[in-house]
Amino acid sequence: MAAKKKTAEEKNTENKLTIEESFEKLEEIIEKLSDSDISLSDSFELYSRGMKMVKECSSELDIVEKKVMALSDDGTLEEFE
Repeated sequence: MAAKKKTAEEKNTENKLTIEESFEKLEEIIEKLSDSDISLSDSFELYSRGMKMVKECSSELDIVEKKVMALSDDGTLEEFE
């Protein structure tokens, strides 16, 4: 039986970092950018990668924020604002 080929979306999902992992990677990028010995092209590449990660984290946080529910005084669930 032939193995099923993975779609690009399935590969993306497998390689997707958690928000915490993304923040750790962003901290590493910031440390590298702070190095005075880094070349301009490396700085630009790291900056671009970091900005892409920031946008992805922001999107993920927006999704989570929309899912957060708060328990009201009467015991019902309401969207957290």
